[in-house]
Amino acid sequence: MSALQPSLAAFGASFTAITLAELGDKTFFMALILAARHRARWVFLGAFGALTAVTLLSLGLGYGLRELLPPAVVPWLAAVLFLGFGVKLLLEARSMGAHEAEEEEQEAEKAVEEAERGGRIRDAGAVIQESFVLVFLAELGDRTQFTTIFLATAPAFTFAGLLAGTLLGHALVTWLAVGAGKWIGGRLSERVLYNISGGLFLAFGLFSLRQALG
Repeated sequence: MSALQPSLAAFGASFTAITLAELGDKTFFMALILAARHRARWVFLGAFGALTAVTLLSLGLGYGLRELLPPAVVPWLAAVLFLGFGVKLLLEARSMGAHEAEEEEQEAEKAVEEAERGGRIRDAGAVIQESFVLVFLAELGDRTQFTTIFLATAPAFTFAGLLAGTLLGHALVTWLAVGAGKWIGGRLSERVLYNISGGLFLAFGLFSLRQALG
């Protein structure tokens, strides 16, 4: 295996997983709603800055687990996390209502309304700050954060590849949210996205299991 392959695998896995997890998520709708009220580029800067901060925090947690645990245990941990999360997503998809995306949008809109209760802000710095804070808080404990942490526990994935793929995935979805969010939002199926994400994590889990056994 060439030195470049682990980075390419990490990039492809993280880009795909984050893009699927972030589409239709609360942070997607947060950026969409904010962009409808303020300049899109200001919202993008604040939202992407928040997602970058959470990404670095999450990768740090995942790599911290790698360092704390014995090397022989890490592939087993990655396999358990991936398989467990994949099954969880598939079970959630089965019990998911048809209007799940609408509920995510309503929660995001409520958070924005509460933040702007004193009046709509118009200053660039204030919009960037508002976007950063709202998206950062929404992303903490979200499935995309867990996705990043779990990916970082996989020994086959490099930090550089995960960082590049995760940030590009976040950048793409945030750009879509501020640029064409209304068009995309009305066509998203949370159930389909959860099913695809669940299947992807099962594949990651089987790959990690093969590494643990090999």
